[in-house]
Amino acid sequence: MLKSSSDHQREPLQFYDKRVLVIGGTSGIGNGIAQAFRAAGAEVHVWGTRTHEADYRPEEGSDLHGLHFSSVDVSDPSAVAGWREPFDRLDALILSQGIVEYKRAEFTDDTFRRVVEVNLSSVMSCCMRFREMLQTAGGSVIVVSSISGYKSAVGNPAYAASKAGAISLTRTLGAAWAGDGIRVNGIAPGLVDTKLTKATTQNPQRLEATLQRIPSGRMGTPQDIAGVALFLASPLAGYINGHTIPVDGGLHA
Repeated sequence: MLKSSSDHQREPLQFYDKRVLVIGGTSGIGNGIAQAFRAAGAEVHVWGTRTHEADYRPEEGSDLHGLHFSSVDVSDPSAVAGWREPFDRLDALILSQGIVEYKRAEFTDDTFRRVVEVNLSSVMSCCMRFREMLQTAGGSVIVVSSISGYKSAVGNPAYAASKAGAISLTRTLGAAWAGDGIRVNGIAPGLVDTKLTKATTQNPQRLEATLQRIPSGRMGTPQDIAGVALFLASPLAGYINGHTIPVDGGLHA
């Protein structure tokens, strides 16, 4: 039986006639979130760093079917500011950009700065870029950080510090923009099998040790994170503001 538009409006986890932008929406967690919003009826735009949509391969965990792709390097503030958006209002901004460098590369000054630029500074740049559109729509911002923002990460000082900063930024913008009708919340994923976590997921000993510390006994999936993103952007979360929800199978607890 077909549903009417009024039926869709009564379903809080449907996003028909809504516009969503997912930064970092071309792979991993961001791609899972983007596809979840598309499946829920939204018009979904995604940013990635590769030049063309065809540069993203399904075997790499990318599914751009039904999404509107743009190539934007968020580490370049002029690229963020200069993007010409194909919409005049924005209902949800999902900030899922992120990089990490292993083998203690983050202990060098240049690499530390680059990781922080992408994982934290660009989050603020993107929030400011779309603030007016979000205010017009009474929209929602969702910052994807990490449980690494709550604890030490011995080999990754830039990643941990930037994610802790993203959690703090979420609290601050949540308070600062509440009066404008914009809700700002976050998600802190635990271990999810993406290209950023290969150092763990492709190391059997390290993976087994991590799984033993996760009460749920498994890795998370992009779909696990996407479900929380849908909730936070929906009317069901209308009185939640400035909070970051750990989605980690109980690891942080």
